[in-house]
Amino acid sequence: MKGIHNRILKVDLTRKTSEIEVLPPHVYRACLGGKGLATYLLLNLNPPSVDPLSPENNIVFATGPVTGSRLWGSCRYGVYTKSPQTAFYSESYAGGKAPEAMDSAGFDAIVIGGRCDRPSVLVIDPNGANFHDAADIWGRETYETEDILFERFGHSAKGYSRGGAVVIGPASENLVSFGVIENDYWRSAGRTGAGTVMGAKKLKGIFFQGNRRRPVADLGMVHDFALEISKTGKDNPGAKAYKSMGTPMLVDIMNEAGGFPTRYWQKGQSGHRERINASALAERCDVTPHACLKCFMACGRLSVVKEGRFKGLKIEGPEYETIYSFGGLCEIGSIEEIVYLNDICDRLGMDTITAGNLCGLAIEAARQGRIKLRIDYGDVDAVAELLHDIAYGRSYGIVLAKGIKHAAREWEMEDQAIHVKGLEPAGYDPRILKGMGLAYGTSDRGACHLRATFYKPELSNMIPRDQIEGKAAMFAAWEDRLTIFDTLVLCRFYRDMYQWEEITTMLKATTGLELDIEQMRGIASAVTDNTRRFNIREGLTARDDSLPKRFLTEALPETNRVITEEEMSRLLSDYYEARGWDEKGIPPSTAQSSSLS
Repeated sequence: MKGIHNRILKVDLTRKTSEIEVLPPHVYRACLGGKGLATYLLLNLNPPSVDPLSPENNIVFATGPVTGSRLWGSCRYGVYTKSPQTAFYSESYAGGKAPEAMDSAGFDAIVIGGRCDRPSVLVIDPNGANFHDAADIWGRETYETEDILFERFGHSAKGYSRGGAVVIGPASENLVSFGVIENDYWRSAGRTGAGTVMGAKKLKGIFFQGNRRRPVADLGMVHDFALEISKTGKDNPGAKAYKSMGTPMLVDIMNEAGGFPTRYWQKGQSGHRERINASALAERCDVTPHACLKCFMACGRLSVVKEGRFKGLKIEGPEYETIYSFGGLCEIGSIEEIVYLNDICDRLGMDTITAGNLCGLAIEAARQGRIKLRIDYGDVDAVAELLHDIAYGRSYGIVLAKGIKHAAREWEMEDQAIHVKGLEPAGYDPRILKGMGLAYGTSDRGACHLRATFYKPELSNMIPRDQIEGKAAMFAAWEDRLTIFDTLVLCRFYRDMYQWEEITTMLKATTGLELDIEQMRGIASAVTDNTRRFNIREGLTARDDSLPKRFLTEALPETNRVITEEEMSRLLSDYYEARGWDEKGIPPSTAQSSSLS
């Protein structure tokens, strides 16, 4: 099989050693790379019921067969571990430039275990890992940390590329449960606390450099396919929309649908959407489309605030999810203020979706007299102060840093807190988009919108939003295709251009494998089954696939809509059947399934 380095790097931080291993060929054939390979490694290397913050919890960085190629959307990496936020499977992805530097070191996956005895930085190249003291940069914010790593290690070794870095900020150092890993300043492996696992290991950052390239099965075929996609992509409506407006275009779309989460999930429309939408961003900031390597969509918004007290502030963003979490849930009323909060989270290294949700919960707790905190909807300075309190372990931030399940118990708000498995949903209310209820319930990492991106078929009327019959089967098909994306590793926003036929071509061109749809879905199902097995091993039951009570019983005032318990039960039952799982959501035994073992 081509498209692989055929090397795994295992790093032991405790012993300060690294070793290169070769896996059997059938493993790559069964799981390809990315999520498939990382899940295989976690199942085999992580002790069952391991404490996410212990040295024994491994963290895996992985790229895939398309990384480093000319294929569009290929410049991404994945990071996988056991989540300190949910205590279940953790996966997160990021783009930018760093993924190709990571891949140039010449490993399909890098498995990091143990714990440093003092703050450290790893430098990884084709020969393995080198360990460097980082005590003097422990406590620094993410932008500065990345700059320092480039200053210290960015000089080109003989024959090596300049390199790339991934870093953590103070939030992860202080073990905030939802710390992120940052690269290229604003690119974040942003959900489920992978950065916190690095913080627990006292690993401030990793610098990658190398000269390795994946062997490709048919270079001419890769070139021709990339050229074809670039031609068709110029006229693709989705690509044009992302380049002109980015993800903030969803602010208007979701408000019009009545599913824009507002006032901590009490409403489905915002009264100030014109001040926080894509048009507001373009008007109030100097905005330049910004792309990862190997991307013509340029969905990123490189934004500089034009006027006011935040004049000159520059970030890439804010993305839709950050706008919804602060502009919707916390009712922050201007795009400049959301840029400001986005910048705080990026510098401190915190997930903006979880941060905004927790601030919204704190606002409700304060309004209900459960905590004595001066904060309210629309109060940007109070929210900013609370973000710093979370990152540095002060006041009520100590409670919130441990995550929504802990805060809800402490403040007796478990019936109000919105999460699945301890992870808060993205900005798509399942009372309007009912397939997103299934997405939130069944995602391996908690209430995730990206594993199947099922908001797309529901918003574009590929299937009616209220329809229950047949929805789970359609969802499973979307999830399978995008699971293959995660094994390759590919950007979600190419989902419209990369249907099964295009994936078949990519696989043949990069790996040499000639697979039909049934075979590809078989690989995806095996990866999904094994991820589910990981979670079951860590204590997951079918009850963990349920939605928050409020979604089932509390109607949105604008539409009087809920997703009923009966509807969710039917969706789950149909989904388990589509996956070949039993009524408790348990996959077949290893002996009966196409396992990766």
